[in-house]
Amino acid sequence: MGTTTMRAVRVHAFGGPEQLVYEEVPRPVAGPGEVLVRVHAAGVNPVDWYGQRGFAVLPEPLRPEWPLPYTPGSDVSGTIVETGAGVTGWRAGDEVFGLVRFPGRASAYAEYVVSPAGNLARKPAALGHTEAAAVPLAGLTAYQYVFEHVKVREGDTVLVNGAAGGVGHFAVQLARTAGAGRVVAVASGRHEAFLLGLGADRFVDYTRTAAEEAVRGVDVLIDAVGGPDGHRLLPVMRPGGRIGAVFPGEYHAERAAAQGVSAGVWQVRPNGGQLAELARLADSGALRVAVEEVFPLAGAARAHARAERGHLQGKIVLDAAPAH
Repeated sequence: MGTTTMRAVRVHAFGGPEQLVYEEVPRPVAGPGEVLVRVHAAGVNPVDWYGQRGFAVLPEPLRPEWPLPYTPGSDVSGTIVETGAGVTGWRAGDEVFGLVRFPGRASAYAEYVVSPAGNLARKPAALGHTEAAAVPLAGLTAYQYVFEHVKVREGDTVLVNGAAGGVGHFAVQLARTAGAGRVVAVASGRHEAFLLGLGADRFVDYTRTAAEEAVRGVDVLIDAVGGPDGHRLLPVMRPGGRIGAVFPGEYHAERAAAQGVSAGVWQVRPNGGQLAELARLADSGALRVAVEEVFPLAGAARAHARAERGHLQGKIVLDAAPAH
């Protein structure tokens, strides 16, 4: 394999994980305002396995049209090897991480990826590439919900539903950073010690106790589960409460409004400055990163099969580190 090619994972037909093919493809070149990153690790996110299946989980009018073949992946951690014209903030050898071109086609399941320079931040010194690759999409989602959308305030009671997953475990920690007075984490029982260790004040095992029966007085609900049954959590909310649905949910708008509760769903966007803040928190010890399992880049199909089974503690990551 020469300098004009690389190994990457591509989807040639929509379907199950077996459609992910590890093969040789042309190596990209950085254009103006871009950098070429040698990928050390790539995070696996729900959008990646939804895309592999042609976004069948979405209503047909909302499904993106992604011509085949394509390479999944938008979370990356690696080393810059080339800078394009007009790039002044980065140079070859810099270790970076980022959410690349989301929600477009970033192609991070590869040995090299091209990224807009502004989508990246310097990799936290406290994290290896595997952990850093688990941060961008989930970490930025949690950050933007906590600080921009539902705006956790000093003293708020915050409930995080689906607290052990990628977005959830960051939301628990960032709610504490934002000054929450009490953080309630809802997940399955095996995650109790993990979530209490991240700073949750109370843990609810949803397999034993329904959160809507056990919790009251919530100012902010960050719902990483959503779905048609999202409205069942309305009883936990205080009048004037705010619901941030990471995945679209049905919250019975008229009933919520009668309670004085607002609900919204927002799409994460790349932001190098916010990633730098997440890196600062990681380096200070205020933000921990959970990785459930690591697969080699060539094992992307196995990684997607594991991710689709769910019940993760943190994230799945692909290891694409250069051979030594």
